[in-house]
Amino acid sequence: MGFLELFLIALGLAMDAFAVAVCKGLGMRRATPRKMVLVGLYFGLFQAGMPLVGYFVGVQFSSAIRSVDHWIAFGLLSVIGVNMLKEAVKGCAGCSECDAAGTGADLSVRSMTALAVATSIDALAVGVGFAFLNTPILPAAACIGIVAFFLSMLGVKIGNLFGAKFKSKAEIAGGLILILMGVKILLEHLDVL
Repeated sequence: MGFLELFLIALGLAMDAFAVAVCKGLGMRRATPRKMVLVGLYFGLFQAGMPLVGYFVGVQFSSAIRSVDHWIAFGLLSVIGVNMLKEAVKGCAGCSECDAAGTGADLSVRSMTALAVATSIDALAVGVGFAFLNTPILPAAACIGIVAFFLSMLGVKIGNLFGAKFKSKAEIAGGLILILMGVKILLEHLDVL
């Protein structure tokens, strides 16, 4: 897997964190650099850590299912992408569902940890896929974490400035990117590309 593919997967995975960061920004009176970095760190660290966990779980099973690993990677990325598209279509009127989940301006450890885990579950599944594809995990996890960090910071600022209109567009873009990357992996392993 090349850097461009890895970057696109990282971008797709970061869209959930970006969308929640937009909601965080909506709930803030002022998005200070400290608050933006704090949100970025939570999402970036969890987005980087979950693929590591998924990778080490996947390595335990990769030799047993080597012949279908590309199908598994395709399935995982496609399911994650389709779920992101469904969430985008459901919408978030004024981020009321975000506020109901307690994501407003609350930056407590409890709230941020829960959100960081929730938005990084997809990265766990991608880490399993990386194990099947023999992707070097440390550079992949670092790329995913860095992209999530910066997009989360940007999401807080955008939410604070412009509101929720970018949230569903980000989820749609992320979902489509993940589905396309899954298709690309499958086609490469089937020697179509």
